Parts: sequence; C-alpha cells; structure tokens
Amino acid sequence: MTLLVLGLALFLGIHFFTTMRGARAAVIGRLGEGRYKGLYSILAAVGLVLIVIGFGRYRSGGYIQIWNPPHSIFHPISLFLLWFAFVALTAAYAPASRIKSLLRHPMLVAVKAWALSHLLVNGDLGSMLLFGGLLAWAVYDRISVKRRGDAGAPDVGWSVNDLLVVAIGSIAYIAMFWLHDSLIGVTAA
Repeated sequence: MTLLVLGLALFLGIHFFTTMRGARAAVIGRLGEGRYKGLYSILAAVGLVLIVIGFGRYRSGGYIQIWNPPHSIFHPISLFLLWFAFVALTAAYAPASRIKSLLRHPMLVAVKAWALSHLLVNGDLGSMLLFGGLLAWAVYDRISVKRRGDAGAPDVGWSVNDLLVVAIGSIAYIAMFWLHDSLIGVTAA
C-alpha cells in the first residue's frame, strides 16, 4: 500500500504543480522549458510505475474491503461510464469534432468517467485510493482550468469526425473486455 500511496502522491503532485502557474513559471525560468518538461515527464513516469507496482502488490496481498457495492445497480452504470470514457478519450486526440467541443476538455472528462466507473464497482481501500485520487485530481484540474480562463476545444459543428470518435471509442471499449484480464489481471465484466 505504501508504494501505491507514494506513487499517487508523486503522480498527482506533479500534475497538481502544473496548476500553480507562478511556481511553474519560476521553475521553467530556472531550468528552461526543455529541462522542466523532461523532469516533469520523469517524475510522472516514476509515479505511474510506483502506482502500478503498488496496486499490484496491494492486490496480491489481499483486498481490504470497505464496502460492497450493489452490483446489480452500479454495474450497468459503470459500463456506460466506461464506454463514455473511451469516447471522450478518443475525442481528446481526434481532430476537431462537435463531441470534443461539447466536452471542452475531453481528457479530463475521460479520467473522471473512468475513475467514477471503477469507484462504483470496487469497494476496496486500494481502489478507493487509486480511483478516488484520480477522480479528485481531475475534478480539481477542471476547476483550475476554468479559473485560468481556458475555454478548451473550440466550438465546431457535427462532422464525420464525430462518427469516427464514437466508432473508435466503441471499438476500444469492446477491446477492453478482451484485454483487461491480460493487461490488468482482473476480468472487466
């Protein structure tokens, strides 16, 4: 559990630091933009590795169950949120689309939907720390972005890009059911 918490602190801490624009600008001024981005990437990667190793060790040591989510109620909601997260994630990297403009910050929307979908069906302490921490960060970051005046993706009309976003996101969602067990070690359904 210690590695999981350290990884979350490092990964979320470095992401939190980017919202502190004055401190961030001061560090960029001292290091230069290239070195700052390099250090940021290394710290985020180390945090992510610690999260993966820490959560794996936590799972292999036995779950610490806090509550038992009602599967029949939350599972369908979780599946929809997860599909929505894949569509939002696809929109984040797609060319301009109406979906992207409606979501404004589709990567943050994807993280929030993904984390919430996992919180609804996992009542153990490790999952609550991991997914709850990422959800809290994404909510905080969205508020921070709004306060900075970042309007997000520009307004555009519906186009074929929207069909591609939904199609690719849906294909990735379906693939997740096949890959989740081999990549994560837990069946998705």
